[in-house]
Amino acid sequence: MESTVVESEAVTVQQLTSADYARWYQFVKDSVDGTFFHLSGWKEVIEQAFGYEVYFLYSERAGRITGVLPLGHVKSVLFGNSLSSVPFCVYGGVIAGDDQSAMTLRQAACRLADKLGVDALELKNRVPSNQGWPVKELYVTFRKEISQDPEENLKAIPRKQRAMVRKGINAGLSGEIVQGCDRFYRIYSESVRNLGTPVMPLKYFQLLREIFGNDCDVLMVTHEGKDIAGVMSFYFRDEVLPYYGGSIPLARNLKGNDFMYWELMRRCCERGIRVFDYGRSKVGAGSYSFKKNWGFTPEPLHYEYYLVKSSTVPEINPNNPKYQMFIKAWQKLPLSIANAIGPMLARKLG
Repeated sequence: MESTVVESEAVTVQQLTSADYARWYQFVKDSVDGTFFHLSGWKEVIEQAFGYEVYFLYSERAGRITGVLPLGHVKSVLFGNSLSSVPFCVYGGVIAGDDQSAMTLRQAACRLADKLGVDALELKNRVPSNQGWPVKELYVTFRKEISQDPEENLKAIPRKQRAMVRKGINAGLSGEIVQGCDRFYRIYSESVRNLGTPVMPLKYFQLLREIFGNDCDVLMVTHEGKDIAGVMSFYFRDEVLPYYGGSIPLARNLKGNDFMYWELMRRCCERGIRVFDYGRSKVGAGSYSFKKNWGFTPEPLHYEYYLVKSSTVPEINPNNPKYQMFIKAWQKLPLSIANAIGPMLARKLG
């Protein structure tokens, strides 16, 4: 990051209000490090869907926004007490136009973390800040430029994975962009139950569609008129990020997931999307292998922590042995029960 600081100009930190949404959005859109997860819309989503306290901080110099840091406070008996940029998001952290603004925002976040008495402050950086904070080396992301020619993209998929895509095509699968979230939620809720994860409330997905508008859509995959898979994707500048995806067991034999991501890629390249962001995976997980099989290269994510009450980096993830019994029990729940109580637990995950 190149510093453009003039020492005599004071940098102040403010909290975002609705009057500044447009300025915030423009700063994020224009910033080379900006992501979909830095957008001001997340403030409304997190507040309305989960009732969290949010602190969307921005730095300002001479009336101009010079940096942003969206934060949410998640407090749970089961999963701990954290201040995170941003809950339920995979990227976050400070984005700023100069070093002084970045440092001022980071210091403000640390003071807030101390005041709230959290276990830790978590910044989900795509690039390291080099501040010497403890880092969690658990996650990677997969991003790749795609061609505007669908055939070139298909040929770029390694042979074995390309064969899976063709099996889905030959099985007669079809995809459609749908309105609303009900069809998607039926598939997604069953999928996450099978993984041993509580499903988030339907209201959360409805708010994502409502607040982000055309920058959020749902692609459903059907076989003989029956929904077998679905994915909710986010769009930012010329990038797409398929974020919430799920399928029913029938999709496995039909290669429904393989077809779904190919269908999304095909549609995106035709509308001029340049970057396909396959998103975050834990190193060594099944999704990690799946994305590598598409010819994507893992890029490490740099989750950095300012420790307050915790002496070590928090381990709120399925790899933590203390959650394994819970996961196995959740997988055995009837879907109706999992869907009834899951949203109450999921809101505490962050």
